[in-house]
Amino acid sequence: MKILAFAASSSNQSINRQLVDHAAAVLCKEIASYAQVEVLNLNDYEMPIYSIDREMADGIPDAAQLFFDKIAAADALLISYAEHNGFYTAAFKNLFDWASRIEMKVFQGKPMVIMSASIGNNGGANVLKTALDSAPHFGADVQGSFSVGPFADKFESETQGLSDPDLASTLRQSLASLASSTLYIES
Repeated sequence: MKILAFAASSSNQSINRQLVDHAAAVLCKEIASYAQVEVLNLNDYEMPIYSIDREMADGIPDAAQLFFDKIAAADALLISYAEHNGFYTAAFKNLFDWASRIEMKVFQGKPMVIMSASIGNNGGANVLKTALDSAPHFGADVQGSFSVGPFADKFESETQGLSDPDLASTLRQSLASLASSTLYIES
């Protein structure tokens, strides 16, 4: 099982990166030891801001095609969305906009677990709701979702793991569903 994981953030200190790294570790250590995880860094996919004029003049940037191809090669996705002013980060939105010009179903029918973390009590719930509402329209098969906030109260930096038992349980249930759906797809 090939898993593609990323934080939808360009921050090198992203708490969403910590969360997606933790989810990937739990998946490999506790749920599906056979899983192979590739963690992307959105900073490796910088490109001009999308516009139809740029697309007409220069075509689709290679980085957008590479991102789209990485999704195609994966069996499942783990995404942790950072929230900027209630929405996706500009870095993710731009990459997503370019990739959607290759194929509107960017997620290509892949099962996924989506999550969000923030320093506030809301846990990035606004961006998570946006992602949950839109993901199926873009070809996602959402197997689980949750938000973590305030992150510092619910994630132990020393152990790099969720300290809230309910969230830890939700993560494991979501990952188990993801692994089960992937086995079904592979058979």
